[in-house]
Amino acid sequence: MIWKDGKVLLGKRKSALGTNEYSFPGGHLEPGESFAAGALREVAEECGINVKNLRFQLLANILDYAPKHYVQIGFMADWDSGEPRVLEPEKCEGWDWYQLERFPEPLFAPTRTMVESYRSGVTFMDTE
Repeated sequence: MIWKDGKVLLGKRKSALGTNEYSFPGGHLEPGESFAAGALREVAEECGINVKNLRFQLLANILDYAPKHYVQIGFMADWDSGEPRVLEPEKCEGWDWYQLERFPEPLFAPTRTMVESYRSGVTFMDTE
């Protein structure tokens, strides 16, 4: 969840999971990679911007895409420099900045979970 001037960066997904849903930058960890390094790498790989002030937001179980089961480790950061570009055109249609109250729909499940966490202050969401 990357903030710039009171807005948040979202991209429209084209990948098999969550096609046509709006999402924050993110992805899977590489073997042996730290959570923070993975978050920073995914931002660089997907949209080519620099961020600062990376901070933990959420740990959640994501069961929306059964039979797959995902564990979400969510971070927030502040934009530092660069303009978002589509660096993985097979996965993302485009990036834009949105006010939290005016997000496009539909949202990718992990993105909905991050927004819920941000609004509620709840940082741990398990299956029960």
